[in-house]
Amino acid sequence: EDVDIPSRRVLITGATGLLGRAVFKEFKENNWNAVGCGFRRAQPRFEQINLLDCIAVHDIIHDFQPHVIVHCAAERRPDVVESQPDAASQLNVAASGNLAKEAAGVGAFLIYISTDYVFDGTSPPYKETDVPNPLNLYGKTKLEGEKAVLENNEDAAVLRIPVLYGEVERLEESAVTVMFDKVQFSNKSANMDHWQQRFPTNVKDVATVCRQLAEKRMLDPSVKGTFHWSGNEQMTKYEMACAIADAFNLPSSHLRPITDCPVVGALRPRNAQLDCSKLEMLGIGQRTPFRAGIKESLWPFLVDKRWRQTVFH
Repeated sequence: EDVDIPSRRVLITGATGLLGRAVFKEFKENNWNAVGCGFRRAQPRFEQINLLDCIAVHDIIHDFQPHVIVHCAAERRPDVVESQPDAASQLNVAASGNLAKEAAGVGAFLIYISTDYVFDGTSPPYKETDVPNPLNLYGKTKLEGEKAVLENNEDAAVLRIPVLYGEVERLEESAVTVMFDKVQFSNKSANMDHWQQRFPTNVKDVATVCRQLAEKRMLDPSVKGTFHWSGNEQMTKYEMACAIADAFNLPSSHLRPITDCPVVGALRPRNAQLDCSKLEMLGIGQRTPFRAGIKESLWPFLVDKRWRQTVFH
């Protein structure tokens, strides 16, 4: 019997990560032939590739001949970038530029995932044409990565996105889900940042945007350059924690809002809201309401299992 092998091929870097898993799944479920690669957590599901190994990168791209490459792999923890600047620059900048060059070599459309942290957060919302001014080294390496990508491949796309959450393997995988333990253990008070304005965005929505962008590009070669995507609910971490508590009918009185600018760790922009109208005008986009998305992401990590039974039975 004939097996339907999808003719459209996509390669996803960082396919073992929070965003990469969602992107891989989204393309696969929409009849793309998807290959994911990872490094530490790759086997057995994904190809193990060190993106700093130029020969390995060249080989997989030439062997697979993808139409689209979604580059999700990055060091995205600002405090880790500050403490390991050289390693972060190798991955976020050098590897991205090389990937862009290899993509151009086979005519693949590269989508480079970037961040709202390229902006300083003083005059939101930010359009794609606004001048970046990153406050921390993470934002600087991602901005340099953008430049390296577009210098090596003028037909590539840059997709800037904000803080992500979704179906995590561990709560620490996302700056949003990591708060769940503090929310659940209401016997001790927890300080929560109530200064930085964030726009939590579901990885499923970003994955849909990547696929829609790729499919739009297959029909229209003018689809390239820089794009923004973001959830549209503005929340501080304190407000997210309260919304999480509310979603699970948990108390939130032990959560304490801290309205001062944080003094530890990498500098963060106060409000780097992204203007998404460019993608919206192309008919691209999807937004999961935070409450629904966070419930779906966090219920497996509920400590009190009784609640699970009342909600899902």
